Amino acid sequence: MIRLLALAGATAFSVSAASAADWDVSIPWGPTEFHTVNAQNFADAVAEATDGEVTMTVHPGGALGIRANESLRAVEDGAVQMAEFAAFQNVGDVPILGIESIPFLISDYGQLRKMHEIVRPTWEAELEKRNQKALYIVPWPSQNFFTKEPVETADDFDGVRMRTYDANTATMVQRLGMVPLQMNNTDIVPALATGKLDAVMTSGTTAAAQKYWEFLNHTYNTNHLWASNIMSVNLDAWNELTPEQQAAIEELAAKMEPDFWAVSEAEHGKRMQQLKDNGMTVQAPSADMLQSMQAATADMADEFADRVGPEAARAIEKFKAGN
Repeated sequence: MIRLLALAGATAFSVSAASAADWDVSIPWGPTEFHTVNAQNFADAVAEATDGEVTMTVHPGGALGIRANESLRAVEDGAVQMAEFAAFQNVGDVPILGIESIPFLISDYGQLRKMHEIVRPTWEAELEKRNQKALYIVPWPSQNFFTKEPVETADDFDGVRMRTYDANTATMVQRLGMVPLQMNNTDIVPALATGKLDAVMTSGTTAAAQKYWEFLNHTYNTNHLWASNIMSVNLDAWNELTPEQQAAIEELAAKMEPDFWAVSEAEHGKRMQQLKDNGMTVQAPSADMLQSMQAATADMADEFADRVGPEAARAIEKFKAGN
């Protein structure tokens, strides 16, 4: 009887240990950026919903040494159990993740939701091939150009060294006469401080978090593309959870994602005001500037479809048909 009780106790302990998880979450963004705050709120909710059986430790600012454009591979390889990454920064691994960064394809949050409805199943299937599962996907706010000098016409772009995200944005700025310098968020401020960069494209959230007013003077709300972050978990780690734990986490992700979108939508106005309060000009691009940008990128949706393949072409065609 004693031996049987001891065996039962050991078995129960083994099952309990197998169903517990303590995951590290790599976040490239700083601790105060809203995506990082969202991630911490999600981690807290998961711990509560699973009675502490699944814990997630959020590491902001690339503290684990994983760069934004390395995050997808880090999750795939199990270097970290979870990571959040911008879709466009990982197009080298999954090219169709760049579809929302096609310049001037998507106008607003409403259209972005429609694009996600179309392309998200493809994104999720591609990520599953890379040994991971998307838990939630949340966009950055509207995009901007931040410059030292004022920009009124296309001629003002000539020779400007602009931070870019990916192949799409590099092509765009080259066509406008600028010099593209692709880099992750953490590299921007050092590049501005040393004079390597003259201008940056990003959201107001990042601009405020990195205090661009210390280096740049002008903000133009170009709204030239959209960028969303994916919170992804390694499938090997995921499959170690119990079905009940998986269901609880999936339910939380589905419930909290719309709230995270609402936070994103509120961010733009808040951060534009913060930039103004710190001395930056904030304005819409001039008609000439906007026309130049749109003309330079008019064929990039077709180029993307040709480069990425039929799945991208179908998604773009379906999106255009519905708008």
